[in-house]
Amino acid sequence: MITQKAKYALRALTVLADADADEPVMISDIAAQQKIPKKFLEQILLDLKHHGIVVSRRGKQGGYLLLKPAHAITFGEILRIIDGPIAPLPCLSITAYRKCDDCDGEQSCQIRHVFAKVADATRKVLFSTTIADAAQPARGAEVTRLLA
Repeated sequence: MITQKAKYALRALTVLADADADEPVMISDIAAQQKIPKKFLEQILLDLKHHGIVVSRRGKQGGYLLLKPAHAITFGEILRIIDGPIAPLPCLSITAYRKCDDCDGEQSCQIRHVFAKVADATRKVLFSTTIADAAQPARGAEVTRLLA
């Protein structure tokens, strides 16, 4: 399961994707619209800012904007930033591989073979689905339902 933090990050990004490209959205507006605790949202957006996903503007007309286009931000990228590796087993992780402690051999591990298929299918969906897909009205309702 993904964390609540990841769900909030994805929901906040869809709000930014729906906003005008050059008009920052205030944290308080995102928090109210998506029912996200404001302090928690501040931490999430700061993480996303450090990873080059969003940018902030100060001042009276300040807030957050997407730094990358919504069609260039995938669900997989955000989940990796927020939750870490996307793999059901450590031996299947692309970014944080490590051998399982109780493993006699990856080639003969039946569990690994099954979960490799799961990991591949999951990555395919997550890295082909973008924030723009979620922000589009037709697909957005389905993605929002999945994130709820």
